[in-house]
Amino acid sequence: MPDFDLDSFKKTWQEQPVQPKYDSTEILQMLNRKSRNYVKYIFWISVLEFLFFSVLGLFYFFQDEESDSFRKILEKLGAQEAPEIETNFDHAYLAIKIISLLITAYFVLKFYQNYRKIRIEENLKGLIIRIIKFKKTVNAFILISIALLVAFMFVFTAFIFYVLNSQNVQPSNSNLIIVIIGIIVSTVLCVLLIWFYYRLVYGIIIRKLDRNLKQLKDIDSQEN
Repeated sequence: MPDFDLDSFKKTWQEQPVQPKYDSTEILQMLNRKSRNYVKYIFWISVLEFLFFSVLGLFYFFQDEESDSFRKILEKLGAQEAPEIETNFDHAYLAIKIISLLITAYFVLKFYQNYRKIRIEENLKGLIIRIIKFKKTVNAFILISIALLVAFMFVFTAFIFYVLNSQNVQPSNSNLIIVIIGIIVSTVLCVLLIWFYYRLVYGIIIRKLDRNLKQLKDIDSQEN
C-alpha cells in the first residue's frame, strides 16, 4: 500500500479548477432584475412626490399664504397695498406651480419608460446604456427642481422691487438689508434641503445602480 502524501494531496486539491457558482448569463440576468427594481423604486417615489405636491398645491391655492407673505414684506418696506401687482404675482406663482407639476409629471413618465425599457432579455451593452441614460435623467430632474425654486425666489424678489420702484418708495437700509438677507438665506436653505432630500432618497438607489453598472461593465470587458 503506497504511503499517503498529505502535501501532494493538498497541492492537487488546490490545483483543481473552481467552478463558478453562476455563469455570466445568470449574473447578467440577476443584475438586470436588480436594476429594474431600483428604477422601479425611483419611479414610485416620483409618483408619490407628484401626488404630494399636487395635493399641497391645491391646499395652498385656497390658503393664499404666498400673497400674505408678499404683502407683509411690502408693508415692512413701507410700500402701500398694490392689488393689481399682487394679482399679477399670484398669477406668476400659479404659473410656476403648474410648470413644476408638469415637469414632475414629465419625469414620472420618463422614469416609467426607463423602467419598461430595461428588460431581462436586453443585451449587455444596451443595458449599460439604459442605466447611464437613467442616471442622467435623475440628475436632470434634481437640477431642474432646484432651478425652479431659484426661479420662484427671483420672481418673488423682482415683484418686491417692482412695487417699490412703481411707488417711489425708499425703504430704510436696515429694513432692505434684512429683507434681502432673509430672501437669500431662505433660498440657500431650501436649495440645501432639496439637495439633501434627493441625495438621501435618490442617492441611495443611484449608488446601488452604480455598483450594478460597474459589474456590468466588468462582464462586458471580459466578453470582449
